[in-house]
Amino acid sequence: MASITIRNLDEQTKAQLRVRAAHHQRSMEEEARNILREAVSAGAVARHDLAQAIRRRFEPFGGCDIELPARAAMREPPKPGK
Repeated sequence: MASITIRNLDEQTKAQLRVRAAHHQRSMEEEARNILREAVSAGAVARHDLAQAIRRRFEPFGGCDIELPARAAMREPPKPGK
């Protein structure tokens, strides 16, 4: 197992970590490991396609049918010198 040392951690952050660890009935070290584990795995989830994430979020509410307007033919591009 690897280990790291975190230096210059301000007292407020340390106190919040202590309270959070006590709330989860863990040691501060175990709580820090869990926070890091969740943060790293959350980064992998964020790599998904945004459109897919939006679709999954709204899928339970049902869908809707949207009628798309007909497309017109492309116009002629301008000719050089005119």
